[in-house]
Amino acid sequence: MAAATAALRGRGLLRPLLAAGRLSAAGPPEPRRPFRAGGVPGKGSDPLRELEKEMVKFHKKLKDSLPGSGWSPLVVSKDLPPEQADIVIIGGGIIGWSIAYWLKMNEPQKNALRVVVVERDLNYSKASTVLSVGGIRQQYSLPENIQLSRFSADFLRSVNDYLGIVSQPPVDIQFNPMGYLFLASEEGAAILEENVQIQRTEGAKISLLSPAQLKRKYPWLNTDDVALASCGLENEGWFDPWLLLNAFRKKAVSMGVYQSHGEVVSFESDFREMMGSDGEVLNFSRIKYVMVQMPDSIEYSTIQCSIVVNAAGAWSGKVAEMAGIGTGLPDTISGIRLPVEPKKRYVYVFNCPNGPGLECPILIDTTGAYCRREGLGGNYIGGMSPEEEEEPDTTDLEVDHEFFQEKVWPKLSHRVPAFESLKVKSSWAGYYDYNTFDQSPVIGTHPLVQNLYFASGFSGHGLQQSPAVGQAVAELILNNKYKTINLERFSFDRLIKGEKALERNII
Repeated sequence: MAAATAALRGRGLLRPLLAAGRLSAAGPPEPRRPFRAGGVPGKGSDPLRELEKEMVKFHKKLKDSLPGSGWSPLVVSKDLPPEQADIVIIGGGIIGWSIAYWLKMNEPQKNALRVVVVERDLNYSKASTVLSVGGIRQQYSLPENIQLSRFSADFLRSVNDYLGIVSQPPVDIQFNPMGYLFLASEEGAAILEENVQIQRTEGAKISLLSPAQLKRKYPWLNTDDVALASCGLENEGWFDPWLLLNAFRKKAVSMGVYQSHGEVVSFESDFREMMGSDGEVLNFSRIKYVMVQMPDSIEYSTIQCSIVVNAAGAWSGKVAEMAGIGTGLPDTISGIRLPVEPKKRYVYVFNCPNGPGLECPILIDTTGAYCRREGLGGNYIGGMSPEEEEEPDTTDLEVDHEFFQEKVWPKLSHRVPAFESLKVKSSWAGYYDYNTFDQSPVIGTHPLVQNLYFASGFSGHGLQQSPAVGQAVAELILNNKYKTINLERFSFDRLIKGEKALERNII
C-alpha cells in the first residue's frame, strides 16, 4: 500500500484529499477490505496497485513505440469498436475530437496509441458544437480563458497547417475577423475596465471607447446609457462550427483515431475501500471496461481501456454519475457531483435591410442581449440568456418565439434603432454544457476515479477554446502535467474546496 500511496502522491492525486482534510499527510490507513464490482476484478485484487501498473504499462508503451521497437498495433475492426483501447473519449463533439487529434499529434510514433471516440449522434442534431453561433473572443476576465482563446485564434489562423490532409481540399472554416464590442453601463464600467487591463496583460489587443468615440465609430448605435465600451482589435470574430468540427474529425480519423457510433451506458470498475483520517470511507476506483450501446440494437460492445475522457458536453454530469461521482453521502468527496447540466439557449435569425453594414461587430449589450451580422443582405443573428428563474425546459429543442418578442427585441431595438423594423426569418435552439457551480470548465482528473479525465462545463465557450483545451488534456494524459497552458484552476479540486473560478464575461 505504501508504494501505491507514493504513486498517487507522485501524480498529484492525493493533493485534493489532503487539502480537504480527508487523508492525513502520512498517507491513508491500510484498507479495511477489498470488494468487487461488476465481476471484473479478481478476488483480493488491489486496484490502486493495478492502477499504478496500468499507468506504468501505458507510458512504457509510449516509450516502446519509438523507432526501433518491435511493437505494432492490432488490427481494428471497421464495424465494431475495438475490444481494447488505450484511451476512450466519450463525446464526439468539438472538444472530444480536439483531444483525440492532439493525442495522436503528440504520440511518439504513428499508431502508438489506440484512441476511440464514442458519439451517440453522428448526425449531431442536438450537439452543442453545431448549434453554436461560432464566435471567438479574447475578452474574458480569467487569464486562463484569455490564454485558451489566444492559442485557439492562432490555431484557426493557421488551421491548414494543423488539420489539412494531403490530397484533400484545404480547410475553410469561413472565418469573419470582426471583433466583439462589449457595452457597459455606469454600474458596469469599472468592471469592464478591470477586465480590459487583465486582457491587455495577457497580450490581447483591446480598445476602450468612450460614448463619443463609440458614436463616431458606430453611428447606428444608441449610446445614451452607455458609459464605456471595449472592442477587440484582432483574434476575434466568428466561423462555421460544423466546418471546424468536421475538419478535426477527418484529421483525427486520418491519423488512426477510431470513431464508434453508440452510447456509453455504463462502466465496469475495480474498487478499493479506504478509511480517511476523519473517519470518512473513501471508495477509490479505476474504470476497466466501457460499455457501449450500439445504435438501433439491444446489444452492446465492451471496450477494455486504460484511460477514459468525459467530454460528453451537456450530458457530462450523467456520464460522471455512471462512474459513481456524486452518488456518495452528502458532505463527502464521493458525494460531490460534476455540476454540469444542459441549459437551452435560443438563437434567432432576422432581417433588417437598413441595419448595420459590414463594419458590424459582435455586439454585447449592457443587458446581455447580443447580435451579429450573418452573411450579406441585411441578415443578423441574435439572442440572450434567460434569467435563472426563466430557464426553459431542456427535454426538447423547441424554440420559444415569444421570448424574442418580449425579451430580446426590445433590448436590441433600443440599442440599434434600425432594428425597430425587423423580421424574424428562422430560429433554433441549442444546449450549453452549463457548470452550475461557477460557469467555468472542469478539466483534469478526479481524485477517486483515478483514470477518468474531465473536459466539460464550458458554459457556452467550449467551441472557441477547443483547440487549446484539446492540447491541454492531451498533455495531461501523456505527460502527467500541463506544458503549454496551466489549467489547474479548472480542476475538480475546486469543487471539493468550494473555491469558485468565476468568469465575469459569460454571455
